[in-house]
Amino acid sequence: MAKFGKKYRAILKDAPKQPVSIEEAIKFIKAHPAAKFDETLDVAFCLGTNCVRSDSPVRGTVKLPAGSGKNVKVLVFAGGEHADQAKAAGADYVGMDDLIEKITKDGWCDFDVAIATIEAMKNVRKCARVLGPRGLMPNPKTGTVTDDPATAVKEAKAGKVDFRMDKTGNCCVIAGKLSFDADKLAQNVKAVVSAVNAAKPATVKGQFIKTLTLCSTMGPGVPCILSMDAE
Repeated sequence: MAKFGKKYRAILKDAPKQPVSIEEAIKFIKAHPAAKFDETLDVAFCLGTNCVRSDSPVRGTVKLPAGSGKNVKVLVFAGGEHADQAKAAGADYVGMDDLIEKITKDGWCDFDVAIATIEAMKNVRKCARVLGPRGLMPNPKTGTVTDDPATAVKEAKAGKVDFRMDKTGNCCVIAGKLSFDADKLAQNVKAVVSAVNAAKPATVKGQFIKTLTLCSTMGPGVPCILSMDAE
């Protein structure tokens, strides 16, 4: 059984027990930091979908209006003109066979987003066993397989984040840093809620988002009201 520190327990004691508005939850979390570093605000969902069925996956991307506050490292698998475009757009790593070999042989994954051109994917598939389990494999559904790598790099750097439901039916998405203004965090959270809600599979009937919880990196969760405005 996990043991929580004194600071965590003190915050938990004061935290709202009943769902509050997104704005109220953010106000509480910002006023009760659980760590000395600039924590990330996480948005956690419990989704009403069948985790076993392959026809009801929940996956997508969302562009955070106020950015993620994270220094995103972007890798691009590309050659020729596309490689030059990716470098000019600010990609941290650009290459093809050299990067594929480093990933497959050494298990190297020191980056946050991987992007590939359509032509490169036939070779990038060799990295699937390493990148797949880490959620780093380029995928057309998330816009990371494209022949416009420059735009993809800029979007990733600007705060575009991926989300994906896990095998237990939960989904967690970052929504910025606690150092952000409260209104900017609220904008990001509402953008995340809208994006997840829009990713509802056609096979899911009834309530899709069962619960919505906000928390900082090291702090306890604060339950939020699922309002139409947030969705």
